[in-house]
Amino acid sequence: MIANPKPLIFLAVISIFLIAASATDLSIAPTPSKPSAYDILTQFGLPRGLLPESVKSYSLAENGEFVVNLERPCYIQFDYLIYYDVSITGVLKYGSITDLKGIEVQRFFLWFDVDEIKVDLPPSDSIYFQVGFINKKLDIQQFQAIRSCGKGVSVSCRGHPSKQAIQLPDEVDEIQKLMAE
Repeated sequence: MIANPKPLIFLAVISIFLIAASATDLSIAPTPSKPSAYDILTQFGLPRGLLPESVKSYSLAENGEFVVNLERPCYIQFDYLIYYDVSITGVLKYGSITDLKGIEVQRFFLWFDVDEIKVDLPPSDSIYFQVGFINKKLDIQQFQAIRSCGKGVSVSCRGHPSKQAIQLPDEVDEIQKLMAE
């Protein structure tokens, strides 16, 4: 028989308290935050500004397949007017995005799907957009900064069911530049 149970009860209460405290510490330990979609691009050797600032969420599988969801469809004026659908998919590899869906480029008032984006390895000042069988080399500097969706004049886009409107550049000089190319 135990002569004095008070020390054993005290020891049991302290042990339970310490176990509970250590479990609580483990549960409040900060979990590493998920990198942004822009950080993922740079980890794969691509410029941050390939995506607009309106990224709502993304997922990336181990095989490189990704889905990027935007808050809304978006237009951004680079050397060319680029359209971003609300969902962008593709396969991310170091230095390239293949099987790309959801990004289009406008040329002569027509829209063309961008199939692939790649950069030189080792890095250079160029980035390449594959549109069908055409490979267009552009200055990578214009894709370094993350841009907002453009403001411009919206006009109806008949014959292009995936978009309700197109975004025209704000400045007349930009329209002349597009028409001269």
